[in-house]
Amino acid sequence: MTTELIHTGAAFPITLAPEGGAVTAGSRRLPPVPWRDPHSVSPQLLAGYIRDLEAACELEPQSAGLRTCLGMAYAMNYEIYKSMDALEEAVRTEPNHFFAQMKYAELHYRLRALIKAETETIRALELAEVPWEYALARKQLQEIRSLMRSGTQKPEWTKSLRFPALALLAMTVILCLGVYFK
Repeated sequence: MTTELIHTGAAFPITLAPEGGAVTAGSRRLPPVPWRDPHSVSPQLLAGYIRDLEAACELEPQSAGLRTCLGMAYAMNYEIYKSMDALEEAVRTEPNHFFAQMKYAELHYRLRALIKAETETIRALELAEVPWEYALARKQLQEIRSLMRSGTQKPEWTKSLRFPALALLAMTVILCLGVYFK
């Protein structure tokens, strides 16, 4: 799997290193996953990562790993719609990519769209191949279900609010008239 980004300065600005590999580019070594803590990465550095990842995605449009990294970088930059688009494209490009599916589910989880997050996490759990992937997906699924039980999810607005709004308006008008003519 791909977890590290290094800046090479070549025509292809991003090189993905295999997990656990100590990869350096000249004298400059970047953090392995710069978006784990939003406060540890400056906005300028993050903007540079995003530019490099966008360029890499243009050069390799079929790379789910690059699109997943781009979606994560957008999310760290609080560009949720772009993040959602990049992660959806990663899942569409390579439907059997565990991390693309997992990060797509995690974005829904963080947005508290728990029903969709549960569905996508179950799909990621089905794609898991090694024990730590199973553990990661199971942990996220456990957290989602815990939040669903405690009621911390966004409500699905399936009913019209017209009647309650009209009732509130009518009560307000009646009270105002009652105070005025008293």
